Amino acid sequence: MKMSYKKLWKLLIDKEMSKKELAGSADLSQHTINKLNHGETVTTDTLAKICTALSCNIGDICDVIIENCDSKEKIG
Repeated sequence: MKMSYKKLWKLLIDKEMSKKELAGSADLSQHTINKLNHGETVTTDTLAKICTALSCNIGDICDVIIENCDSKEKIG
């Protein structure tokens, strides 16, 4: 399973906010920002911090990508 945070990056652009500003307002480490950049999983606490900082819901910032042998399916 992999995560897609394309929605998060688009939301940051729409809000004219940098990843560094997000890290500061959501109290995220650089390591966590790197995990997000690489589509890795993060804790629900982290997602909740981001949602609080951006005044949005989890579905507004990420999608779950389910990879199976035949195809890739996006949920979200």
